[in-house]
Amino acid sequence: MKVKKAKKVLLISLVLGSLASVGGYVFGQTYYVQPGDSLFKIAARYGTSVDALLRSNNLGAAASIYPGQAIQIGYSSGSTSGKTHLVQSGESLFLIAQRYGISIDTLKRTNNITSNYLYVGQRLTIPFGSSTGSSSSNYTVKSGDTPYLIAKRYGISLTQLLSINNLNSWSQIKPGQVLQLPTGSSGSPSPTPSISQNDLALLARLVTAESAGEPFEGQVAVAATILNRLKDPRYPKTIPGIIYQIDSGRYQYSPVLDGRINQPATASAYQAVQLALSGWDPSNGANGFYNPAKTTSQWVRSHPATATIGGHVFFNY
Repeated sequence: MKVKKAKKVLLISLVLGSLASVGGYVFGQTYYVQPGDSLFKIAARYGTSVDALLRSNNLGAAASIYPGQAIQIGYSSGSTSGKTHLVQSGESLFLIAQRYGISIDTLKRTNNITSNYLYVGQRLTIPFGSSTGSSSSNYTVKSGDTPYLIAKRYGISLTQLLSINNLNSWSQIKPGQVLQLPTGSSGSPSPTPSISQNDLALLARLVTAESAGEPFEGQVAVAATILNRLKDPRYPKTIPGIIYQIDSGRYQYSPVLDGRINQPATASAYQAVQLALSGWDPSNGANGFYNPAKTTSQWVRSHPATATIGGHVFFNY
């Protein structure tokens, strides 16, 4: 696939949860190791120590880490800091304080903030003792989302979602908009069957080979199509089975045929796979995709498109 210029996308996937205590250390975030990472780099990035990471992940001093590995970000229980929140588009001090059950003044004082302005990617320290909010949690709208899809993903009714956000059935939502989720929602998308680290790495390599140079959202969409096949009884029941499937004497994915599947995965591909596993599906349920500039197949073109992202058209059949 020809690499095209694309806007730089910086996205670090953090899964924020309730703080737990293990051996004098607490943790409340999960970080997925990227190529080139080390425990020292991760510790420095999140303001903790290598010892805290070793303890909270039950690792030995000589332990090695690998891309795609889930690392719990641990802090000493004597630390004055707590969880780290990465500011997303559409968030404000009010929304973040509400989410964690603290006051705006506490949030500003903890982070030495004097103004009321935040920027996307800013890291905020959430003091120990805060919660994730007792009345509701928040969801940041992504491209391709609709109120119906969000409600379905979180196991709530469309009426509930519209009511708590003062929306009507004809209301339009846009990427970056923050929606409240009512009490009782899971706070995270419906789970996708877990996959092994080897399968995760294989899927990341396919995403790299198929969508290098594509918008990040398109990379997530490619990963999502594989996961959609994994849940479809017409396809093999494993990630390798789907990726290496031969149908009518042909490989389903060209990188398997030309060997690009064996090239190292990029950091953004690992992030894309993790977001697809968390439930984000910009393809809107597609199980296939193609580049209209590179295929003359009338069969793929005969199916209604579910999304068009970058150079790819996504479809379901």
